[in-house]
Amino acid sequence: MSRNQRIGLLLAAVAVAVVAVVIAGSGGGDDTAGQATTSTPSTQTTAQGETTTETTQAPAGAQAVRIQIRGGKVVGGPADIKVTKGDKVSIVVSADAHDDIHLHGYDIEKPVEPGKPARFQFTADIEGIFEIESHVAEDAGRDPLLGKLTVEPN
Repeated sequence: MSRNQRIGLLLAAVAVAVVAVVIAGSGGGDDTAGQATTSTPSTQTTAQGETTTETTQAPAGAQAVRIQIRGGKVVGGPADIKVTKGDKVSIVVSADAHDDIHLHGYDIEKPVEPGKPARFQFTADIEGIFEIESHVAEDAGRDPLLGKLTVEPN
C-alpha cells in the first residue's frame, strides 16, 4: 500500500469517527428532547352540556401560559406548568375583578384588574413545585390555587 493510500484511509477513518460523534451527541433524533413543555388546561363543552378540562402541551417560549379567573374561579381548572431549570417562563393572569396573584417560591406578587392582566416573566432558576395563588380568593375562603409551576433539573 502506498503512502497516499494510507493517508487516504486514515482521513476516511477520522471522518467516520467525527460523524459517529455528531450522531451520538444529537440524542438519537427525538425532536423534543431537551425542550421544556408547559401544560395548560383547556375547557370544552360536550354535546350533553357537560364541561370537561383537558391539558395540552406546547414548547416553552412558544407562547405565554394564560390563566383566566372568572367569577372567582379558574376557567378550566388550575394550570399545570412544567419547565426545565433555565427556561424563560411567561405567565399571564387575567381576571374579571381585582385580585392579587402570588407565585410562591419565586416570591413574585402582582395585582390584576379587569382589562389589565398580571404578567409574570422570569427565568426558572429554582427547582421545585411552586403554587400560583389568588390572595383575594384565599381571603374570601375560596380555593386560592390558580396553578402549579414545576421546575425540573436540566
